[in-house]
Amino acid sequence: MTLGESFSNRSITNFRDRLIGGGARPNMFEVNITLPEQIAPNGDISQDMRFLVKAAEIPAANIGNIPVPFRGRVLPVAGDRTFDPWTVTVINDAQFNIRDAMEQWSNLINDLQFDVGDINPADYQTKAEVFQLSRQSQGSGGQSAGKGGEIIQTLRTYNFEGIYPNAVSSIPLDYGATDQIEEFQVTFNYLFWTTDLPGLPKGVESVSIGN
Repeated sequence: MTLGESFSNRSITNFRDRLIGGGARPNMFEVNITLPEQIAPNGDISQDMRFLVKAAEIPAANIGNIPVPFRGRVLPVAGDRTFDPWTVTVINDAQFNIRDAMEQWSNLINDLQFDVGDINPADYQTKAEVFQLSRQSQGSGGQSAGKGGEIIQTLRTYNFEGIYPNAVSSIPLDYGATDQIEEFQVTFNYLFWTTDLPGLPKGVESVSIGN
């Protein structure tokens, strides 16, 4: 079939029919980060994160490249997988709950005053989830309660394994900063990520992407 023969099937209504659910929206998400057991947070940090983590990322899938020269040409061969650091942006509340938890976590790994810390990675590495949410609410399933006890459907869940904070950013202070709320970023390293896909066969909970 040539482009001219198929062009009549490329109308705006055909495009509409392909854009299932009106498209995934970047502002429909929630983040949950599990803290190490050694950290004593103030309040319900898990619920705080679901509201106050205002920006996050769906992780990239990167595979390295090995260039192999051959007689004036280069054969690209797939290399090893790499994982970019994962960064979230947090709205800082007046109690500093999430900020305090992240500072405690960083201090657990390496003490601010003394060059000591927890040397067992299994103790300071935890897990995190990013939930991509739908704009459509349903009566059951999903992650978050909607109006009237309905449930917001989860389109996809990304699971980060072996995660820990690599950097907790500074918070700028300025007399001239009016009509603003403080924010800060936390950058995490992790071992790998997996994703939970909708419509998987019964008994299959997730598909491993990085392991």
